[in-house]
Amino acid sequence: MDTGGPERGRPAAWRRTVAVLLAGTAAVAALGALLVVVPGVVVDHDLAGASIAAKDRLSAVNNVRTTLLQAVGGMVLLFGAYATWRQLRVSQDGLRATQEGYVTDRFSTAVDQLGSDKLETRIGGLHALWRIAEHSARDREAVLSIKAAYLRTHLPWPPAEGRAPAADTHINDIVPLEVRSADTQVALTGLGVLLLHPREQTWLNLSVTDLRRADCDGLWLTAVNLDRSCMEAAGLYHANLTQASVVSVNLRHADLTTAILRRTCATPISPRPTCARRTCARRTRAVPCSTTPTCAWPTCAAPT
Repeated sequence: MDTGGPERGRPAAWRRTVAVLLAGTAAVAALGALLVVVPGVVVDHDLAGASIAAKDRLSAVNNVRTTLLQAVGGMVLLFGAYATWRQLRVSQDGLRATQEGYVTDRFSTAVDQLGSDKLETRIGGLHALWRIAEHSARDREAVLSIKAAYLRTHLPWPPAEGRAPAADTHINDIVPLEVRSADTQVALTGLGVLLLHPREQTWLNLSVTDLRRADCDGLWLTAVNLDRSCMEAAGLYHANLTQASVVSVNLRHADLTTAILRRTCATPISPRPTCARRTCARRTRAVPCSTTPTCAWPTCAAPT
């Protein structure tokens, strides 16, 4: 077993100490020579052989020495400021790397929690991702994509065989989403809140999703693809569906009176169709119509 590590390190440390002492001694010697020798040389050069009184020469030498001291002091201050700035930059880079590593660990842990069999663990993971996205703009798109995939995976439409509630279950027999699947309601709420932030990508895919009796009150679902989803009796009070695509979405018993449907592309499938009518420059409302339902804004295009 090798136990000579510390002993081998001591000569190297001793050599570094000696080198620092020698460098310091050389710097002091150079500074002494600069302040003792150089002023006389400068004065003699300026006199060019002219004779002056010793008192006047001494005064001139002291003036040159004072100027040199001020120059050296300014250089020391500049070097100290540069060293401090460099140290601050290194500290900031180290802190940033530490924070990024911490966020990465939290992100990985939260994603792992989504696969847990325990409901409370999955909810904790969803909340952790929500918090990460609130504080880290670079991770926000990834969190939005994860939440959307989580909803599509856990709430497919139509529901898988044997999964309750079935597609033909009457809406009065279906409990709210936050009761029957609390984790998916948390994912939906987090997604609707995070979409308040500016986004880089255009569409977020929530198509063919079972959102019956989901609580979407006040959520921002802008530029979200909800095509062929079931939102029967979903709460949409003041929900923002600007530029969303709701083609072939089941909106029976969903109150769209206060929902914002600006440039929303929709083809309702309910017996009493609804359509969007532009009522002002910034807002649209859904109202009953008797005409053949078409896309409320012919210029919008549903995502492929």
